[in-house]
Amino acid sequence: MIGSAVELWRYPASSFGGERQATLSVGEDGAFGDRLFGLVEEATGEPARPDREARWHKVPLVRARLSEAGTLEIALPGADWMPAPSTESDAALSAFMGFSVALRPFGPDAAPGFAGPLTEPRYRKAPLHVLTTASLARLKALHPAAVPDPRRFRPSVLVEMDAVEGHFPETEWIGRRIAIGEVELTISEPCRRCAFTIIAQDGFDHDAEILRTLVRNNGHNIGVYCTVDRPGRIETGDRARLL
Repeated sequence: MIGSAVELWRYPASSFGGERQATLSVGEDGAFGDRLFGLVEEATGEPARPDREARWHKVPLVRARLSEAGTLEIALPGADWMPAPSTESDAALSAFMGFSVALRPFGPDAAPGFAGPLTEPRYRKAPLHVLTTASLARLKALHPAAVPDPRRFRPSVLVEMDAVEGHFPETEWIGRRIAIGEVELTISEPCRRCAFTIIAQDGFDHDAEILRTLVRNNGHNIGVYCTVDRPGRIETGDRARLL
């Protein structure tokens, strides 16, 4: 036993704020409802790149969730939830961003009946991303002024475990297998970090030293990507164990 699942997340719209879950349904391709939509510049179709362009830095401030019916809803800061994608949601997002943008599904199954153009994910996502509180504690020890909020790193599963002095422990588990709840995973690769980790979100400020610390001390990495060996459900509080 190494700990327990203390937070579960899915991200219905890429780069938007995530949706915390009590239970995560995991298939071979990852968590149900994860990364179904993407934001693009309307004129060019280019996807949002908060990690590379400052004009996209507001995107993580917009929250995304799936309704009980499985349809997307978004909420701008201080505003109510609205259905998306739609003409109204695109207009609201464009006003918030300061230039014309559009929210588009990655595939036809994400938004049945959607008549507009689709878009492509800008990267091939790993099925599941696991992060430990021990690695967040290590980051804090190396950069005491940091706010190592899990939302900076967008895990699917945050595993609570005791700190391991001098180590980002899951980075050392590459090739091993882990069970969390009903789900069994193979830890396939470290999660190499980009400038998304330094962007301000609700509750914490811009912090470039976050990424510099990871570059200097863990080869750009924090957290791990996993492939799914046995699908199933993970519930908050489920035990995590190395196999």
